[in-house]
Amino acid sequence: MKMLERAFMAGFQPVAIPPYESALCVRRGEFAALLAPIPGGGLRLMAPPTLLVDGNLSVKLKRRDGEVFVWKKREVLATEERLEELAEFRDELTTILEELPLQ
Repeated sequence: MKMLERAFMAGFQPVAIPPYESALCVRRGEFAALLAPIPGGGLRLMAPPTLLVDGNLSVKLKRRDGEVFVWKKREVLATEERLEELAEFRDELTTILEELPLQ
């Protein structure tokens, strides 16, 4: 619970994302991550955090013209600014998940 409290204080919010309603999903701004419980307590990232596209988790792909985030047929350009914000999201969430020792 303390881990979740710290995440919520840092601006992360719980969110339901189809088809991951049974997983713990957190978002902040336009980014989201799926979290899974660790046996004995705590949480870990189930997959790398990503951009939300139309409220859904996207996949980052390389194209001839650069990288894009894709959900179904919708593509969003992976700009340098967006990639930096995603890295910041990932780093801050990872720090929160790793800071509290397991009891």
